[in-house]
Amino acid sequence: MKRFFVALIVFTIAGFVLWGCSKSAVKQTSEQPSVQSEATAKPGESSDQAKKAGMSAPQKSMEQQSKKEAAAESGMQFADVHFDFDKYNLKEGERMSLNKIAERLKKNESYTIKIEGNCDERGTTEYNLALGNRRANAAMNYLVNLGIKKERIKTVSYGKEKPLDPGHDEAAWAKNRRDHFVVIKM
Repeated sequence: MKRFFVALIVFTIAGFVLWGCSKSAVKQTSEQPSVQSEATAKPGESSDQAKKAGMSAPQKSMEQQSKKEAAAESGMQFADVHFDFDKYNLKEGERMSLNKIAERLKKNESYTIKIEGNCDERGTTEYNLALGNRRANAAMNYLVNLGIKKERIKTVSYGKEKPLDPGHDEAAWAKNRRDHFVVIKM
């Protein structure tokens, strides 16, 4: 009986040690920057290529963040364009905002933007993703018609997944029905 308890204690301690080691190994591998994110990678560039170019993936990320901050400081943040409930047509006031965006993009030809289409919380996920896509494309098409090259504009729909205002009333919903513009490349 004494041997049984000794063996049980030894196995318990061994189990805790192995369990603790496995958590440490997982933690170490998750902290290593082995995969370069989409935000820090140039098309066709791996993290090895980034290191060969003299910068690690975290350094590239910091540089890109600095560029974003510089864009914000230089006034390259754009006002959101808002939509009516269940609509993707551009209202007159929103067209004026897009005209200003187009003017600034024409002055800064190296800038590429991403238009993020968003919806309020009402409706299914699939419906709102499609509506957000139509909203982003409406803004993109308007900018293209004003002379901005289509290659400089990316679109994405977040549907109802990224609300600006978490409220559940008309005021919150009106804020969430929007296109958001992000400078992604300079």
